[in-house]
Amino acid sequence: MKTFLSIGTGPGIGYETAARFAREGFRVVLSARNLDKLKVLVKRLEEAGYEAYAEQVDAADPHAVAQLIAETQARFTGLDVTHYNAAIIRQASLADQPLETFNHDLNVNIGGALAAAQASLNIMCARKSGTLLLTGGFFGIEPNADYLSLSLGKAGIRALAAGLFESAKNDHVHVATVTVAAFVEPESEEAVGVAQAFWNLHNQKESSWTAEATYSR
Repeated sequence: MKTFLSIGTGPGIGYETAARFAREGFRVVLSARNLDKLKVLVKRLEEAGYEAYAEQVDAADPHAVAQLIAETQARFTGLDVTHYNAAIIRQASLADQPLETFNHDLNVNIGGALAAAQASLNIMCARKSGTLLLTGGFFGIEPNADYLSLSLGKAGIRALAAGLFESAKNDHVHVATVTVAAFVEPESEEAVGVAQAFWNLHNQKESSWTAEATYSR
């Protein structure tokens, strides 16, 4: 059985993407800071007949992210898909946001993604297979001064996917992002649509791989 790891799993995009892969026969590992909330999501998946696990991780800690990936690989003797979905959505202008929270936001919004990419690609490129998926956002293309830390993070996600795409492809590993140009709530049509966009990227033939898809409503 293949293994799907979600980092920064919430009840919207994170959950729906994990559920989409579970329907295709993947075991899914959900991870976030709040273990109690994760267990509720895992229970939903288990009640639907899927194999699911909950793991606690702070996406702001790159060492914890790397350790989670190594432990997942060791536990299931393989890691086929990593989905980095963690983000802090903070409404604050440059003048309004203290440096401490700004830097913490960036640690989650892009620092954790870098750690996840490094740890996942070390495994996947050595094995010559795998997929790294990153949740992007339209603020990465059109930044918003009132959501500056999120805008910078999503710009970084887009650059990360584009920058790693060709080198990872040489090792038969697919790196891709879905740029989400919509407001997404839990258990919504939009969350399901973004999940499908991630599945479509993963399911592309290698000769037709792309680094980015855009979801909009």
